[in-house]
Amino acid sequence: MRVLLLLLMAAALPALADDDAAALQLADKTTMGAAQQTSDWRVYAETAVRESRPRGAGLALHGTRASLDARLDTSLAPGWRAVFADRLDLNRADGTSGNADVNTLKEAYVSWQAQPERIADLGRINARSGVAMGYNPTDYFRAGALRSVVSLDPASLRENRLGSAMLRGQQLWSGGSFTALYSPKLAEQASSAAFNPDWGATNRRARWQMAFSQKLSDNLNPQWLLSGGEGQKPQLGMNLTALANDATVAYFEWSGGRAPSLAAQAQLRPDDSAFRSRLASGLTYTTSNNISLTAEYEYNGAGMDRAGWDALRRGSPLAYGLYRGLCTNLQDPATRQNLFLYAFWQDALVQHLDLTAMLRNDLADHSRLQWLEARYHWTRFDVALQTQLNTGTATSNYGAQAERRMWQAVARYFF
Repeated sequence: MRVLLLLLMAAALPALADDDAAALQLADKTTMGAAQQTSDWRVYAETAVRESRPRGAGLALHGTRASLDARLDTSLAPGWRAVFADRLDLNRADGTSGNADVNTLKEAYVSWQAQPERIADLGRINARSGVAMGYNPTDYFRAGALRSVVSLDPASLRENRLGSAMLRGQQLWSGGSFTALYSPKLAEQASSAAFNPDWGATNRRARWQMAFSQKLSDNLNPQWLLSGGEGQKPQLGMNLTALANDATVAYFEWSGGRAPSLAAQAQLRPDDSAFRSRLASGLTYTTSNNISLTAEYEYNGAGMDRAGWDALRRGSPLAYGLYRGLCTNLQDPATRQNLFLYAFWQDALVQHLDLTAMLRNDLADHSRLQWLEARYHWTRFDVALQTQLNTGTATSNYGAQAERRMWQAVARYFF
């Protein structure tokens, strides 16, 4: 929290960003490419050591991780392109027997650009949607897509996940686009095997989606989505960004449609399908000294309200565990209302040093997740120190986490 407060104080310094581009700097804070890309390949190796402190007086637990991340984006022939992205995480931890290795096949598809304004893609594609930072209600393909969590930074969670097998087509024009995709059913169940492509996690049922966007002005760029599939009523989505001034971007993301509550999906109550809304809305303010501050309000109409959440916490531990497990798999907030704060300071105090602070606050039980990172860049090498603190009562959203405090040191080398 002290680092977050320092970032907030620094943002109060005068002199706003000089142009609109500075205000729109919602960059990938995971620093996926400190080294300049000189070929079709982008490959890096990463190693990490961590220490975690459980709730209570338990002994500290230690772990190590070695990772290899590779991405290929290359031209096969005029109009043809191939994309491949894969990540291997080798994990070792105190108190865990055997291997905990996880391979994530993020993307593997071919793209055909029949005309400059017409594109078709086929294969495993990470179809991301949404303009919000902490919670993306219109990111309909996020459910079940996480195999390995190496960072709680939202950009890392969106990048390091499984894509879905699909056929996607895009039509482009000046200031707008139309995208349609179909994702078939390929398997019945998810797999925990290390090198399984895990089609059951992402293609357990057939799904479809359409998206339309049209830039209305230099300051206003809306997008509309319609998504549905087997066993799901169509969901309507909207993404809207607006430039409030030279230093501030306002954004609004909403999704709505008939759907059961998360409690019903966890089979804790009968089907209660009704029209439910999800939204995330916030502001990002950027200063001339490379600080970006984001404040975001999040609402999940399928999550539990305060009374329901309190009752679940006092009830069966089994029901509580089932509900939390479902929310984790769907990447959906467990409760109705949450607050998300994010601060990023590029070249903080010295050049090549970046500071990041994140706070998640559950407004139902007032538990908190606080995450800080300091990262220093060289041409081909990064080092980072991260810490996480979960606070709240034993059955609260963040207080129930097994780890109360965690430290992690990370080193990354770009080939």
